Amino acid sequence: MLTAILAMTALSAVLGLLLGYSAIRFRVEGNPIADQIDALLPQTQCGQCGHPGCRPYAEALARGEDEINKCIPGGEATLLALADLLGREPAALEVEEKPPSVAVIDPLTCIGCTLCLQACPVDAIVGAAKQLHGIIAAECTGCELCLPPCPVECIHMVPIATDIPHWRWPYPSSEPRSRTESPERETEAA
Repeated sequence: MLTAILAMTALSAVLGLLLGYSAIRFRVEGNPIADQIDALLPQTQCGQCGHPGCRPYAEALARGEDEINKCIPGGEATLLALADLLGREPAALEVEEKPPSVAVIDPLTCIGCTLCLQACPVDAIVGAAKQLHGIIAAECTGCELCLPPCPVECIHMVPIATDIPHWRWPYPSSEPRSRTESPERETEAA
């Protein structure tokens, strides 16, 4: 009887150590789906989705607590990528998608109040108190969060020029063709 108790105690100790080792060795940090979602988001940390940043939005999407159509800076491309990853039907964005733009500060109007510095989630605005501020155009995500706090309205959004790095093929158009507008009829008419 004593041998059976000692054998069971030894077996439970070995299995407990093995279980403890495997818990440490094979532990998954965070949610891997949330990591994949976070990698798809634009990382603007703008809060336009209703969350304080991209990671909290990704975690809410992974838990199924939020909709995939709230990332305005990501636009339609991010919406479609999220729908594909999560196996959901793509829905229309909550607001109309705007063309890519960058903030520009009017140097004659800026009073150096630093309110825009505090509002910028990506630190694209540089300057000091009572000094002229500037925008690092390469860092600006066009989230427009710097516009409301500016007391003199010296910040304006300017569309990014369509050059080679920002060019996008305009076709297929967003409007479906009617059956009467087939490519065969267009070539016959020409």
